Amino acid sequence: MNPLVQLLAPLVMVLPALGGSDVAPGAFQSASPADPMVAEQVSIQQSVTIRINPRPAPASMQPAMFSQGFEQDREPRFIERKFGKCLSINSIFGVQPVADDKLLLILNDRRMVTAHLEKGCQARQFYSGMMVKRNADGQVCISRDALQSRSGASCQVTGFRQIIQIGD
Repeated sequence: MNPLVQLLAPLVMVLPALGGSDVAPGAFQSASPADPMVAEQVSIQQSVTIRINPRPAPASMQPAMFSQGFEQDREPRFIERKFGKCLSINSIFGVQPVADDKLLLILNDRRMVTAHLEKGCQARQFYSGMMVKRNADGQVCISRDALQSRSGASCQVTGFRQIIQIGD
C-alpha cells in the first residue's frame, strides 16, 4: 500500500467530524448517544462480622481446670452445667481451644462457657480466635450460627455448658 495513502486515511475519517453537520449521501451516520441506563432495583446487603481474639483462661483456673490435679485438696475443682441454647455475642471476651471439639469462651462477667463443636470440627483450628456474623438478635445459638476460624474453618455449635467452680 502506498505510504501516502496510509498517512491520509486517518485524516479522511476525521474530516466529516470537523466539517460540520453535513454528511455525504450514503455515508454512515453515527447513532445518537445511548440513553443512560436506569436501574430498576437496587439491593444493599450488609453483614457485620464480630472478631473474638484468643485469650488465656484466668491464671487461677488454668492448672486445675482440664487436668487431674496432684493436690486435689488445694486446687479448685470445676464441673460443667447446662447452659442455655443461645449466648450474647457482646458478652464474649475471648476464646481458647481446650479439647478436640471444645472451645472455652471467656465472658465479660468472668463466667466461662464451653462451646461444643459439631462432629468433624476441631477446636485447634480456632487457635487464633474466631469470627461470628452478627444476627438481628445479637446471639450465637446452637444449630443456627456458625463460628468461623481465621484459618477458614466454619463450625456450628452443638451445645453450651457453663463451667462452675465447686468446693473452696
